[in-house]
Amino acid sequence: MKQRQDAWTEEDDLLLAETVLRHVREGSTQLNAFEEVGDKLNRTSAACGFRWNAVVRRRYEQALQLAKRQRKERQRLLGKQQAVRKKRLYNPPVPSLEEIGEIVQLPAVVPSANETSPMTLDHVITFLQTFKTVHRDHESLVKENERLRKENEEIRAKNNELEKKIAKLEENSSTIQEDYETLVRIINRARKLVLQEEEERQALKFRMDQNGNLEKIAE
Repeated sequence: MKQRQDAWTEEDDLLLAETVLRHVREGSTQLNAFEEVGDKLNRTSAACGFRWNAVVRRRYEQALQLAKRQRKERQRLLGKQQAVRKKRLYNPPVPSLEEIGEIVQLPAVVPSANETSPMTLDHVITFLQTFKTVHRDHESLVKENERLRKENEEIRAKNNELEKKIAKLEENSSTIQEDYETLVRIINRARKLVLQEEEERQALKFRMDQNGNLEKIAE
């Protein structure tokens, strides 16, 4: 008799979800899935069903709806196959998923290049999932490439702007240097004139004449 009181782990929940989705997708029932999980986890199918409906299902609702659509599509394809058999129509060979993968340049979903197997619904689902993943990755790469291209253009524009500013600063620096040298020359010239006038002033002597006027005399 199955008796287990320990708590459900993340691995248990994942096993339960994967098993239920697989049974639904393949046209089986959730009860069969609960029994399978119960055998693996040593729990009752009722406990598995309660865990699925109370906790796990809400996390996989979208996946469950997808599995139901896949089951419906599977049943529709099986119905068509049965109708074809009844009418004894000619059934041309179906290309393998490897051949389809080569046409659209996607990785083949069959196990080996040497194996040839008829295309089943699971193969179609796997192929579409692979195509979706590759397409999504391609779009991500395109967006990332566009972002990097714009970022590179912005960096180039900023670099050009900085180069112009540097050239302007170098030009201003050269002008300032020339003005400074001119100013130094003017100051030196003025200093020389002042010194010269001071020397001339010191070289002159004055005396008073009989009329009380000063007259300049040379030393």
